[in-house]
Amino acid sequence: MELENKGVKGSQLKNMIIKTLYFNKAMSCAGLSELYDKSIPSIAKAVNELMEEGFVVEDGYAPSSGGRRPLMYSVKANTMYILAIALDQLTARIQLFDLLNNAVADMVTFELKLLNNPDALAKLTAEINNYIKGSGVAKEKIAGTGIGMPGFINVTEGINYTYLDAGGESLTAYLTAKTGITTYIDNDSSLIALAEQKFGIAKSQNEVMVINLGWGIGLGMIVNGKLFRGYNGFAGELSHIPLSEDGALCECGKRGCLEAEASMLVVARKAIAGIQQGRITSLKYNSNDNNHSKLMGDAVLEAANNGDQFAIELLSDAGYKIGKALAILIHIMNPAIIVLSGRGAKVAKILMAPIQQALHKYCIPRLAGGTELLVSELGFDAELIGAAVLVMENFDKNKKAKMSKAAKAVA
Repeated sequence: MELENKGVKGSQLKNMIIKTLYFNKAMSCAGLSELYDKSIPSIAKAVNELMEEGFVVEDGYAPSSGGRRPLMYSVKANTMYILAIALDQLTARIQLFDLLNNAVADMVTFELKLLNNPDALAKLTAEINNYIKGSGVAKEKIAGTGIGMPGFINVTEGINYTYLDAGGESLTAYLTAKTGITTYIDNDSSLIALAEQKFGIAKSQNEVMVINLGWGIGLGMIVNGKLFRGYNGFAGELSHIPLSEDGALCECGKRGCLEAEASMLVVARKAIAGIQQGRITSLKYNSNDNNHSKLMGDAVLEAANNGDQFAIELLSDAGYKIGKALAILIHIMNPAIIVLSGRGAKVAKILMAPIQQALHKYCIPRLAGGTELLVSELGFDAELIGAAVLVMENFDKNKKAKMSKAAKAVA
């Protein structure tokens, strides 16, 4: 069935309904009518067509609030799928989700070093195609691919100026052509912020700073309810806030950046140096491991949660420096909420005390007292969920209805 044949306007309305139900789980025709400022009959017609085509199902009646209870509608989970990919500097994760964000195939994780690796894009492309083939899901039923990645990213042009060079051309166009699935990219920290706002602990909040605690230290900024990107789209480079004049040399070429002082890569390197110097710890270091920084970083998180004093000491030092940077952030942005998310959310309870200590020392109490510090419930899954969100954020923006191929597959 070709939804385009029913007219672009009708197809776009259906896409909008699918998108809204994805983010809101269930809504009534009256609620959709109010949201889109369209008549209830036109909404009901579109919803009924979506039900006939297999995309929407009835979801019972809304709780009673007096009067007649409205019938609720939700998306049918397995009519379309979303391919979500999360990259960091060292590894990649690929996961296929249904429209209720349930995993429908095993997650694949593989080593993918981004820095100074000219083969990274070819390997990523091959892994994506292998994953799709192995999932058993037809490409026609995949609504799109969302990819979160570090680096300076031009979302509009689909270019990462830091990693995965596609010959100076659009990375999204390249991956779309090579995989046969419409692809979107965004900064990993921005997607983590979107995940926290749409499905996480910051759901529906308007002023939120989300800290991505990973191999670097990223920042996603929700301002006035929307993702704030800044003038050139590169806002949120918390990693490169200078903490000292003569600190460690950062990859950006400057000294004393937060990333060079407190990121998980730095913690891993300090752990290795400590072990070599004879520090008493449960941590083990094998110089023959090819990916020793990642392995040590993960080991530090595990050891700290198991009470290893050396691991806790390393994370406490990092947490204090992160808190110093957050004091600067609070003074500038005055957020209602700061969320600790990403890989490091696993040890956020350990980080909380030194972060709060630094805030007490460096932040004006009136400002610090108005900001709530929270730990993500999505944790390390936040970037994958954010990548799925990225696809659905763009779902109704293509003039040509995206459900046409999926409709054929359903039929």
